[in-house]
Amino acid sequence: MAVVRNIQVKLDVPQEDSKVLDETFDQFRQAAQHVADHGWDDNPHNITDTKNTLHKETYSDVRDELSLQSSLVQSARNLAATALGNCKDRKFDGEKASKPEFRGSVVVYNGRTITYNDDHVSLATTDKRVTAEYVTPVNEEGTPFEHYWTDEWEKAEATLHKRDGTYYLHVAVKKDVEPDSDSCDEQSENGVVLGVDLNVDGYVAVTSTGAFFGNADSLNHRRNEYERRRGNLQQTGTRSAHLTIKSIGSRFARWSADYLHRISKAIVQEAVKNDCTAIAFENLKHIRKRISNASKFQQWAFKELQRHVEYKAEEYGIAVDDVNPAYTSQRCSHSECGFTHEDNRDGDDFECLKCGKQLHSDYNAARNIGWRLIQHWLKSGAGRATSQLALKSGTLNANGRFRPTELLG
Repeated sequence: MAVVRNIQVKLDVPQEDSKVLDETFDQFRQAAQHVADHGWDDNPHNITDTKNTLHKETYSDVRDELSLQSSLVQSARNLAATALGNCKDRKFDGEKASKPEFRGSVVVYNGRTITYNDDHVSLATTDKRVTAEYVTPVNEEGTPFEHYWTDEWEKAEATLHKRDGTYYLHVAVKKDVEPDSDSCDEQSENGVVLGVDLNVDGYVAVTSTGAFFGNADSLNHRRNEYERRRGNLQQTGTRSAHLTIKSIGSRFARWSADYLHRISKAIVQEAVKNDCTAIAFENLKHIRKRISNASKFQQWAFKELQRHVEYKAEEYGIAVDDVNPAYTSQRCSHSECGFTHEDNRDGDDFECLKCGKQLHSDYNAARNIGWRLIQHWLKSGAGRATSQLALKSGTLNANGRFRPTELLG
């Protein structure tokens, strides 16, 4: 099984090579846009997103118009094909989607266009190959470089970005991990599920083990402050204001990504600590319907958080799945009850009107989310007859009976 991680590496690019890299950014963007324009149609049935078809219909024109080498043209085509496919899927799901527009500075590199060395990288451009040295932390302890920037991990494809005049390489590193056959056999019959409830206010994520991660109010406050500053600068309309908008936007994006990364890492470690074989989230489509006041930013944050959890959990052989969250906030998670009523919940407080069970409302929802995945396994005949839910003070078996942690051995 291949495990993949992504690392951002700052590059020290010689000043004389900046011009050719910037030209490569521009031509790569033009190539991707040409393919997107060609494949787009307002009718999703007519959107062309097949790579082979787009290659046949656009490759020659792009090669004639631009000086990109063939491998970079193909990378631009693949980028556009993926974007077209995502738009097509959203349209079929009844969501709004407009033609992909490629802006900013990005180039996608593969094995034919990038060469990794011990202390530097060689990049294909519209002209000569450019050599740039890596700028890594002086002290790598506790950083991704300590774990993944090693000979054990193979450096694969990468994307080059430019922000505020500095070049960054986002490198995918991968390693083959042999699955434990005994563990796999056990997981086919058993499984411990960690339920996770996501929120637009209060705590960002709450687990069925009673762990509370992140501060959604702080996240929203940072976002609102960014929007306020951007709005004020936009009214100014000067070039200086425009540059400042880009700068604060980049800083906020980096801060948000790091914040969600730390929360996702904590969720996965909670699953590892409790010997979980799966992590259950709410289905994102159902979240949008259930939480009508969730902003696009919050929806993006939920999606990014789940994405981070998925690739981090993969390293430990932990599956990540989602469930329909309907009524998870209203249902009593007590194993002997299950009574569902909207008046059970009052803000952060949950008190079942039937059995009197009192819990933090988000903790109650997380328990229900995990339990719903177990129910799905049983109904689908997944074979996990003794599946369990990871809880704060014990484990709820698939037959609905509660068993204290100390009896689990």
